[in-house]
Amino acid sequence: MKTFSDLLAEGLAHHGAGRLDIAEGLYRRLLERDADHPEANHVLGVLEVERGRFESGLTHLQRALERSPETGAYWQSLAEGLLLAGQSEDALSVLEQALASGLDTSATRELKARIERAIMGDGPVQAEPVRADHDRLLDLLRAGRLAQAESLARQLTETAPTDPFGWKVLGTLLTQGKREQDALPVLELELALRLAPGDAETLNSLGRAYQSQQRLEDAVDSYRKALEIQSDSPEIWNNLGISQQSQGYPNQALASFERALTLQPDYVKAHNSRGRALRELGRVEEALACHDRALNLDPKNADAHNNRGLTLMLLGRIGEAIASYTQALLLRPEDADTLIVLGLALSDVGRFDEALTCYKHALAIAPDSVPAYVNQGISMHYLGRDDTALACFDQALSIDPDAIEAWSNRGIVMQHLGRKEEALTALNRALEIKPDFAMALNNRGNVLKDQDRLDDAIADYMKAVDIKPDFAVAYSNALFVLNYHPDKPAGEIFAAYRDFNRRYCEPHRVVWRAHANDRDPERRLRVGYVSADYRGHSAHYFLEPLLANHDKGIVEITAYSQVLREDVVTTRFRDDADRWVKTLGMSDSALAERIRADRIDILVDLAGHTGGNRLEVFARRPAPVSLSWMGYGYTTGLTAIDYFLTDEVMAPPGSEALFAEQPWRIAVPSLVYRPAPDMGAVSPLPALARGHVTFGTLTRSIRINHRTVRVWSAILDRLPAARLVIDSKDFTTVSMQRALAARFATHGIAAERLAIGYSSPPWGVLRSTDIGLDCFPHNSGTTLIESLYMGVPYVTLAGRPSVGRIGGMMLTGAGLEDWIAVSEDEYIEKAVALASDLERLATLRSGLRARLEAGPWRDEAGFARRVEAAYRAMWRRWCAEQA
Repeated sequence: MKTFSDLLAEGLAHHGAGRLDIAEGLYRRLLERDADHPEANHVLGVLEVERGRFESGLTHLQRALERSPETGAYWQSLAEGLLLAGQSEDALSVLEQALASGLDTSATRELKARIERAIMGDGPVQAEPVRADHDRLLDLLRAGRLAQAESLARQLTETAPTDPFGWKVLGTLLTQGKREQDALPVLELELALRLAPGDAETLNSLGRAYQSQQRLEDAVDSYRKALEIQSDSPEIWNNLGISQQSQGYPNQALASFERALTLQPDYVKAHNSRGRALRELGRVEEALACHDRALNLDPKNADAHNNRGLTLMLLGRIGEAIASYTQALLLRPEDADTLIVLGLALSDVGRFDEALTCYKHALAIAPDSVPAYVNQGISMHYLGRDDTALACFDQALSIDPDAIEAWSNRGIVMQHLGRKEEALTALNRALEIKPDFAMALNNRGNVLKDQDRLDDAIADYMKAVDIKPDFAVAYSNALFVLNYHPDKPAGEIFAAYRDFNRRYCEPHRVVWRAHANDRDPERRLRVGYVSADYRGHSAHYFLEPLLANHDKGIVEITAYSQVLREDVVTTRFRDDADRWVKTLGMSDSALAERIRADRIDILVDLAGHTGGNRLEVFARRPAPVSLSWMGYGYTTGLTAIDYFLTDEVMAPPGSEALFAEQPWRIAVPSLVYRPAPDMGAVSPLPALARGHVTFGTLTRSIRINHRTVRVWSAILDRLPAARLVIDSKDFTTVSMQRALAARFATHGIAAERLAIGYSSPPWGVLRSTDIGLDCFPHNSGTTLIESLYMGVPYVTLAGRPSVGRIGGMMLTGAGLEDWIAVSEDEYIEKAVALASDLERLATLRSGLRARLEAGPWRDEAGFARRVEAAYRAMWRRWCAEQA
């Protein structure tokens, strides 16, 4: 917990930097600890007066003085506050008391003189300012000599405090000079307005000053009063719209901007403002037209280039957005905000090093920029530099302890590092600050799913969707978790997939149109594969052998790559493809049109609802035939996708009602496998040397539920000497290890019988394992075939199609159907029986790799021919339907 002094110092630092909201929050935290603390009351009082909240400010200043009358600064601050509040006589009285108490300094004498001049100025004998001073001030403004103009305006406010012109010019200059967070412009403009209540220019400038301090109601009120006096001012209408949009009223703002443009059709600022409002209203194409119009009128308008970039980002035209931001920076090189959004755009297309350069430059300009630190941290995370990423987020939080993006992204990195509890703490903090922060809810769901809190995770995802209805990623995450739920029936889960399709995919039916592809059923086929996993991801063990063995005389391969960070595996995939198309930065509509232009005949989804998917491209039906295969293991839910490539084990006859696509079955297995090159030799059966059986699983935590724990515990209970190894990246921390061990303890299994942790690569773990235990109702995936290849057979439970039958498909493909159970009791009995026959187990282990090498799992060319035959049959069907 921070000390009182630490909080005070932190508040003063924010106060001095103009971050008034943060400073105020810290000062109020101090007063929660000690409501009578003199310095806490003093600094909050000064801040309140600066913001024009005189009643509150003067109360705090009075309390500070009462608690510490010997502090001269408190007398002076109270007197200054009274003067600014228009209570000149009271201010003089306070200062005279201070002088009588011996607090006689040059500062108090100077303040006393200012107060006396103000009092004298209230009387009828105040002389009018010299007209020449007004003329000279106007000349300086016209010449752009703003520093000299500010100096002269200050002089006028001293020599002629009742003249509104000096106050108006000074307040306007301070506002235009980007000192908006300073309260001084407001105070001076308010004084100018009291001296000249009917001045529209002063009201307009005051509105801008209020706007800069987020006093939006005051700003709107000021602009409306100005418009009562000068209703034909396009500038005031534009400023009114800006405040209305900041209040959350984009439709009202749009009307104000359009009124400004009616009065002045070539008003560049209003075109820009109108574009921003349209962008917020989702009318993005119209917004782009506004920014283009602004640039036609003023090609060197940096704001228009910047806003054009922001709009292009929403359209998914990231390359063009980068060009617009770059142009804005050529015109305004020291604009930290534009550097930050350029960095974001570069990150979106995987150019993280260039993005980091942008953030570094932004921080050189604005060292306290929280967004720059946060986005710097995000790029560091994607580059695998998580420790540096955390340091960036911590730096952002040292500037603004309530920076929700920093907390949320800190949670992401902590989860990636396996530090689940710390991740949850960070995300909970983000949601304490902003309970409707949809991204943090999504991110918290990602952590909760790893902690066996699937219902809580799903609730977070769906709450995020309720807050942000277009948040398809959050809904996809909910579907992903539903697949693992141990208690949900298959029909209920599929209903959620249908709802996803209704929300996010059915609306794209309006763009469906006939395909112009050559309808020759026997010609060479153009096949497009869409994936974010053309890299060192587990999917490449199954995809690479297919792409490498395609007959290029039968199919032409186009790989549509959504890969953020390419690696050596990416290079191999690129070599296997006839065409390589980077899809990062392409909108769904743009990618769909590209696929049409490429005349793809068969489009293959390799992601399902996993990260980086492009399902909303498939929803537009850019190819005559489409299918989903391998990357997800279950239906996409999309009626726009024709087929789900599978086999009779994964999707047995009668399961068709659980798929949006039509299951297209090929011979078992519906996958092929290319093992990692570093796996090494199969070891002898460990149980022969140890004298007991070791069960093992390499599964992620989301698959381990109350049913699996109960069944695995029953196996261990039946075999008192047996041990269980659970090895996964999710169990790198002691807290996760203990939490899982505690779940086994409720079934009487001592922690000493469990080895929970993480090893990478896991080949050593598999060499020490005798029998694998598959999970249910969602089976494991890649780790199962790896286990078989390392000589470790496993027991699986065949459950709901198709994710509950992955283990059965893999065993069937290896000729080991006897290891497939159809009930939990049978699962237990099979595991116990197999563990009791070490001779059989040793024989199986020694020959298992050779069995796989000789069978369909390692027949890469044969698998490619089966898939190509399926593609041909699909294509012939489509051609026949078009006849």
